[in-house]
Parts: sequence; C-alpha cells; structure tokens
Amino acid sequence: MRATKQNRMISENRRSIEQRRFPLTHTRNIGIMAHIDAGKTTVTERMLYYTGKVHRMGEVDDGTTTMDWMAQEQERGITITAAATTCQWNGHGINIIDTPGHIDFTVEVERSLRILDGAVAVFCAVGGVEPQSETVWRQADKYQVPRIALINKMDRTGADFFRTVEMMVERLGTSAVPIQLPIGSAESFSGIVDLISLKGLAWDEASAGSIMFDTDIPDEMMGSVLEYREQMLEAIADCDDDLLAKYIDGIELSEEEIKAGLRNATLSGKIVPVLCGTALKNKGVQPLLDAVVDYLPSPTDVPPVTGLNPDVEEEGTRLADDDAPFSALAFKITTDPHVGKLTFLRVYSGVLAKGMTVYNSTHRKFERIGRLMQLHANKREERQAIYAGDIAAIIGFKSVMTGDTICDPNDPIVLESMAFPSPVMSIAIEPQTKSDIEKMNIALSKLAEEDPTFKIHQDPETGQTLLSGMGELHLEIIVDRLVREFKVSAEIGQPQVSYRETIQRSAISNERFVRQSGGRGQFGHVVIEIYPLEQGSGFEFVNEIKGGVIPQEYIPAVRKGLEEAVTAGTLAGYPLVDVGVRLYDGSYHPVDSSEIAFSNAARIAFKDAVKRADPMLLEPIMEIEVIAPDDYLGKVMGDLNARRAQILQTDMHPKSGTQVIKSYVPLAEMFGYVKTLRSLTQGRATYSMEFAHYSSVPQSIAEEIISSNGFSV
Repeated sequence: MRATKQNRMISENRRSIEQRRFPLTHTRNIGIMAHIDAGKTTVTERMLYYTGKVHRMGEVDDGTTTMDWMAQEQERGITITAAATTCQWNGHGINIIDTPGHIDFTVEVERSLRILDGAVAVFCAVGGVEPQSETVWRQADKYQVPRIALINKMDRTGADFFRTVEMMVERLGTSAVPIQLPIGSAESFSGIVDLISLKGLAWDEASAGSIMFDTDIPDEMMGSVLEYREQMLEAIADCDDDLLAKYIDGIELSEEEIKAGLRNATLSGKIVPVLCGTALKNKGVQPLLDAVVDYLPSPTDVPPVTGLNPDVEEEGTRLADDDAPFSALAFKITTDPHVGKLTFLRVYSGVLAKGMTVYNSTHRKFERIGRLMQLHANKREERQAIYAGDIAAIIGFKSVMTGDTICDPNDPIVLESMAFPSPVMSIAIEPQTKSDIEKMNIALSKLAEEDPTFKIHQDPETGQTLLSGMGELHLEIIVDRLVREFKVSAEIGQPQVSYRETIQRSAISNERFVRQSGGRGQFGHVVIEIYPLEQGSGFEFVNEIKGGVIPQEYIPAVRKGLEEAVTAGTLAGYPLVDVGVRLYDGSYHPVDSSEIAFSNAARIAFKDAVKRADPMLLEPIMEIEVIAPDDYLGKVMGDLNARRAQILQTDMHPKSGTQVIKSYVPLAEMFGYVKTLRSLTQGRATYSMEFAHYSSVPQSIAEEIISSNGFSV
C-alpha cells in the first residue's frame, strides 16, 4: 500500500520532474540490421553525425566508432553487442540499436527486434542478399517488424543496385520497391534520383556530405527513372483503394499522397521501400533519415502489446500511452565495471520515474527504481523519468533477467518473452590458481546473465567446467573478456561439439524400484513406452494411467525422473532429443511408495528402454556459404569435400567473378576453417556459417566419439 501511494505521488509530479522529450507520434525505435560487413555500423555513425549527436565521424577500419566501443569490436572491425543510442531529426526522436551481423551473436539481433518498432535493413551493393541478411530478415518477419532497405556501398567496384533489388524479391520473398535510383555506380556513383519528387540529389564532398543539393537527372537515365516511378506508383496504389481509383483514372498523385500511401503500405508489411547510397563516402544518409521518419512506425502505429495477467490467467493489452498502467520488457543485461548491473528496458506503456516501486511479474518480485539512464553506446545520461515508447536502462535491479516483464504492481501483466537458440559448441576451462577460481565463477555468472546463448555446466565424468556458445568466435570473445575485463587467468581446452542422442524405434520398459533398509522402505513401479518424435520436437510426456494404479500425486515425480534421464543418454552421455514417453501402467505400495521412489523408477526404466530403442548419435550441421574467386574454386571444393560437406549449389557472381558455394558441413569439421580458407585462397575468400539442423553421425565416427567419452561401443 505504501509503495502504491508513493508511486501515485511520484507519478502525479512527473511533469515537473522531466517532460517527455518527443510526442509518441514523433518517436521512432529502429534497428540497423544486415549481413557481416554490409556497413551497418558505418551507416549508424553517419546518422549520428548528421543528426548532430556526435561531432566526429567514427570509422570501423580505424577502430574509432562510437557504437563499436568494446576493445574486441574495435580490434576485429565487427559488431559483437547491440549498442543503443538516441538522436533527433526533423523534430523526431530516433532510438537506434546497431546490431551485429555475425551468426555467433544472433541473440543480439533477436532480442533487439523483439522490442523495436521498425528496422533499416542494409545490403551491400556488391554482395547483394547474403546468408545472414536472410537470417535477420526471417527474425524481423517473426516479430512482424516493418522495414525499409538501404543498398549501401554503391561506390564499390561491382556494385549493382538492380541486381540486389531482384535478389531481395527472389531470396527474401518481399515486395522490394525502389523509391530512389543511383546516378552511376562504383567510381561513377555521384548521387541519387528521388522517384517521389523526381529530383536528383548530390552531396558536397568538401563538407563531408553535410551539404546536400539538387542536381539534374542525366538524360540517359530518364527512361528508367520514369519506368521505376511508374512501378512504385502501381505498387502503392495496389495497397490503397482510394489511390488505386485515382491511378486507374490517370489522376496525378501528389507527393503527400504518395508518401502517405507508401507509409501505410510499409507499416502493413506489403512494401519495403528501397533506398541507395554509400555511407563511407557520406552519400545517401540524410534521405535515409527522412525515410525513417516518413515511413517507419511510431509506437502508436504498431498493435498494442499483449500479455497475460498472472493473477487471473487472462490475456491483457497495453496501449502505447503515458496514462496507461506502466509495463516494460527487460531485453538485455550488461555488467558495467563502474556502476554494476545495467538492465535495458523498452517501455510499452505508462511512465517510470526515479524512486518508484515496480513489479517483476515474471518472477513475482518487487524492485525499487534507483537510477534511470539514457544510453549512447557505452556512455550514459541520467534521467528522472522515462515514458511510453522509450528505450533506456536501469541501474540496480536485483532479480530482473533478460525477457522479464516489469510493470505496475496494481495492474500486473507478463509480456511475451524471447526464445533463444541452444549453444552448439563447448570448450573446457581450468583456472590457473586457486585465487582465480572464485574470480572465474563470479565472472562467468555475470557473462551468462548478459548472454542467454552462453551456458556454463560441469562435466559429471571429469569435473571440468565447460563453456558452451554459438561458435568459435563467440567463445573466443567470452574468453577474451574473462582475461581483459575480469582479470581471470585460465587454461582453455580444445573446442567440443554439442552432440545429441536420439532413438530410432519404440521400446517398452517395466521397472520396479524397491529398497528396504529397516523401517519404511521405498517402492515405485512404472511401465513406460518410449518412441521417436519428429526432428526438433524435443521431449514429450504422455500420462495414460487409468484406475489409479499410480496415484495422481506421484505422476509429477515420474515426469521429473524422466526429464532428469533425458539430460544424459546411454551412448556417450549427451542429451536425448526428439523422444516421447508414454506412462501407461505401474503399481504402488500404500506405505512404502514415495515421490523419490517413483522418480528413480522412471529414470531407470527410461535408461533401460533407450538401450533397446536403437539409440543414435546426432551432430550439429551448419549451413556454410563460401565466397571465393573463381581461380580457387577447385581448392575450396576439395577442402569442403574432405570435411564431409554436402554441396548444395554453386553460383557465379555475374559482376565480381567470384563463386558462391553453399553447403551443409558438420560443425565438428569446421574448427580452424577460417585459417585454412585464407591459406587456400591467399586471403581472398570469405565465409559465413549458421546452424541448420542435427543429423546422424556416421558409424565409424560415432564409435570414436563414444569410446573417447569413456563409454563402450
């Protein structure tokens, strides 16, 4: 009651504490997403420069970017963590999250898209739609995030705007509609044509692109300009009945009507407007900012967020409104050496002011708001209050984890959380000294709290601490952070693959667990059938007990025993997947039966049944795309075949003369591949990799793995 009264007093006084910075309709929450090296961070740096947020352009190659602030990011020239910032453009507040492009850090993209209203997809004009472009596009589809696209690097040799648009249509299945055309390409790229206003735009290089001016549309382009403008108008009209009627009647649409129609079509996901430019050469960024404001949604343009009231188990909604009950989602946690735990929040409704008490409805705990922060990469600005639509951070939360809902104690709601992929690779770590043990444990727990795809567990056989992650680079960064940030000295073992086990047929087991050691004994009896499930199904438990042969109070114990049993298979001790269990018979003793007895009986019965169900070892298969010069195709293909690759297709890049090789390769064969590829191609080839599926391990290799784990073949 005291907290409620305190919250009400703070809420009533919030206008005097700190005014809302921008109206909700003038707020944009966007993410910059793309494949590795498409230019996301450079685009973000230019956006910050032209909006006046920073006064010096950071460069990825020089390690001077604002958004890539980690030492590991600056050294490698890649984005590892999603960095948040905010800027202003034409009276609008734009919250920007710059996301990584590497598949090892896909969790950063996943949780960012979960809380964003819109996104800018950046494509390389040379590479077009690349593998990770497809991955992040699918993630945006999953959360129904409206997008605009920027075809970047138009100044590069081999740049092809029109081919990239075609690839967007073919590979992404989207309605990509150019609203700009490039004037020239590669070295001749000098500006753009705006198809809405029918004007040419160019940039003054002496002012680092700050001065933008109108220019004539080249005569040789006029035919294609009119053709693509007509296609744009037709696409917009198809999404709006009123505009379609005018278009059919031959009535000229005004710029305002075109923009309004384009905005509505973008918000509904029917159209993806496509722009072009070169962020590195400072061309095309201001029109991109205009497009963010004109076509991407404000918090009021997206459907109200939905959730579940934990008290009455009923669905509820939250409108993007300052006067609605407060609700927010914690989408990221980081550890700062100076201030401690930072919790990133997206506020969906209501107002949060310093000193208020909020409710963690996910874990049913109360938290008091200490310090509120507006973020700018690794820099922070203290705030007194944050409002609906804001993205900010809290210092001092104790119980909040990634995916938790924070809300008004009087109006609880649990918003939909996030699902994260399971790790596919592990390494062993051993602290060098006794003093490093405690430091390492503290550091690992903090890193695991930050990153839901990073897991720590102990090998029951060897007692080793195992770190599991999404790939070699992911684990390499974790270890590097342990050394640099937490000053932990440790020995690192070779990477290990996260294998799985499954079964190939059904089997029945009838198991009694009986113990008698004086006094009350233990008795549990179960009859189960195990059976294979479709790939990706996980674990399934079906209770078919009838007539009370096993009392209802013991069924949860049976399930618990089964769930413990699936964590370690009988072949090599790896977790079992895609297995169903049917409990259909058993018996109990009125005195000696207990939950422990039934849990043990279920675990033993499961192990027994698995041995007779043709258990099989599974390994993670990765989808690999290698881009290599044509001269090295034979060497690359030969090496992939030696790694048990299944070649899916090879394509010739029509402009650059490179070969694109797509294949499935077992993860176990990919350790150290980057060094081999560089050696084979004199450093001219690149590759990307993402998890595809699990597949059976060949018998000869399976036997080696089983025996190396101390199991009998």
